Amino acid sequence: MDVTGKAGVQIESAMVMAAGLGKRMRPLTATRPKPLVRVAGKPLIDHSLDRIEAAGIAHVVVNVHYLADALEAHLAAQKRRFSIAISDERDLLLETGGGMVKALPQLRGDPMLIVNSDNIWTDGPEDSIRHLARHWDGDRMDALLLLIRQASATGHGGRGDFHMDPAGRLSRRKPGRIAPFVYTGVQLISPRLLDDAPAGAFSTNILWDRAIAAGRLYGLSHMGQWFDVGTPASIAPTEAALTDG
Repeated sequence: MDVTGKAGVQIESAMVMAAGLGKRMRPLTATRPKPLVRVAGKPLIDHSLDRIEAAGIAHVVVNVHYLADALEAHLAAQKRRFSIAISDERDLLLETGGGMVKALPQLRGDPMLIVNSDNIWTDGPEDSIRHLARHWDGDRMDALLLLIRQASATGHGGRGDFHMDPAGRLSRRKPGRIAPFVYTGVQLISPRLLDDAPAGAFSTNILWDRAIAAGRLYGLSHMGQWFDVGTPASIAPTEAALTDG
């Protein structure tokens, strides 16, 4: 079953970004890719896959690079209600933007869900992926980012990423200032976002800035918990918070 939003929007496929080097998670990533680091009883990537499965998405693409064989073996052993395809970046790590461009031929539908593999979230009153789907408006949006207020961004030490106006349109944090919203690593995108994208490795920030300039980058506030699991030190507090919850 596809995820269907209020206006009939369907999410047919998702991409899990899992090709990073995991340098901040060393030494745990000396022998395993970061998506296979265990948090709260299971590998990080399984937390994302559980959410995708709960939302009813039928097809998932996972990109791989560092210790790719181990990650592929883990994915091959999955018994899920969705199909899994691999976007192989062994030869060249393409960063977030380039990774999406390479995976695009394997993805389906408009919009598509993009999820980082190193964040964990819990739902609020509504399934978070379905919440995004319900608020998607392809006439106005090229991307819809799930955001969390900086004060609630557990394990995140930055100054925030975005400002959001009353209509949901996003703008960047100004240099030297603090912005109220942090990107959770979860977004819906239209294939339009990737039109005329740069070749090779590049950051999604290039695509977001282009969408901001066109007034087509939007955000939605996350109503549940969110954990940035980026370092070994972040694992124990995340596990304690999940247990308490």
